[in-house]
Amino acid sequence: MLWTEKMFGVKKPIFAMLHLDPLPGDPLFKQGDTMKRVTDLARKDLHALQNGGVDGIIFSNEFSLPYQRHMSFVTPAAMARVIGELMSEMTVPYGVDCISDGLASIELAAAVDAKFIRGTFSGVYVGDGGLYNNDFSTLMRRKAELHLDELKMLYFINPESDRNLDSRPLVDIAKSVIFKASPAGLCISASAAGQEVDNDLIREVKAGTPDVVVLCNTGCRVDTVTTKLEYADAAVVGTTFKEDGDFNKHIDETRVKAFMDVVKSYRSSL
Repeated sequence: MLWTEKMFGVKKPIFAMLHLDPLPGDPLFKQGDTMKRVTDLARKDLHALQNGGVDGIIFSNEFSLPYQRHMSFVTPAAMARVIGELMSEMTVPYGVDCISDGLASIELAAAVDAKFIRGTFSGVYVGDGGLYNNDFSTLMRRKAELHLDELKMLYFINPESDRNLDSRPLVDIAKSVIFKASPAGLCISASAAGQEVDNDLIREVKAGTPDVVVLCNTGCRVDTVTTKLEYADAAVVGTTFKEDGDFNKHIDETRVKAFMDVVKSYRSSL
């Protein structure tokens, strides 16, 4: 049995993204914005996701654009404040993603008792933010120092928007990462957030790494999710849960329910 089935009590769980509004220090956090407003909006999104029936939630600083490779201390501190204020209202397992900074994700997870983290923890990538060189030896040692033995790390192995400088086939990269770091999950992405992942790519990675949870990381919609879950063990869903399917808006509970109804119907046939 995969660890996801034990944690969530279902096959093919859906990890919903909860995108926090811009945080202090972010270019989009303007004069007059407050952490109270960020928390209040996150609370509404949290309840919309939970009422809609998702299996787990990942808190991320999605609007900290452009993302920092080495995050300012204020960002995970602000994320911890929001999560801390909402913790008593959470009814599903939750995780965190300090975007582009794996070390910050690990340390935030320790502070808020997160069950899982998602991020780019290995490999070398190039993109708009320049060169992104990940040292997973440091990350794994910090995880051990903080005694986070049960923390599940969900690895991007082809993160959206950035190009991998490793020219090996994705399945070979996945096998290498598994051998060296024993990831809990492998996130398979398209070229941008909200874009659809190629089914053959998910199938190839899963076939090559049958004992590791493989997640469809981008582009799951109500009309595509069952096809993705034929090959993937789980899915991470963000944009499609928002009002009008617009990345810049907040969660629409009706859209979440409609999506999860399709997922639950599919699960009943497994």
